[in-house]
Amino acid sequence: MLTYEDCVSLCDLDPEEIDAIAEHEHIPEIVAAAMGNYLVHSDDGEPCIRSLILDDMARYRETGDKEREEQLLLVLKHFIATHPRAEMRRHSRPGQ
Repeated sequence: MLTYEDCVSLCDLDPEEIDAIAEHEHIPEIVAAAMGNYLVHSDDGEPCIRSLILDDMARYRETGDKEREEQLLLVLKHFIATHPRAEMRRHSRPGQ
């Protein structure tokens, strides 16, 4: 049986990045680890993770939770540093 720690070590994300996915998607951390693993290995996945962290940062900025916004900023900086494709812009599809 795999533990949560096993899943984290297999998915190329840090626990804080997984927590950010879980928070944004309102899903358990173990599910977020699986989702993060899929995203980090897909073509547009890293920019997608970057976007969801930015979305939550904006939400916390709007609610005045500066501490959580700053925590997510550190998560975002680490994510971009360890996943350079996160800075790539997603290609828009025709009609978007």
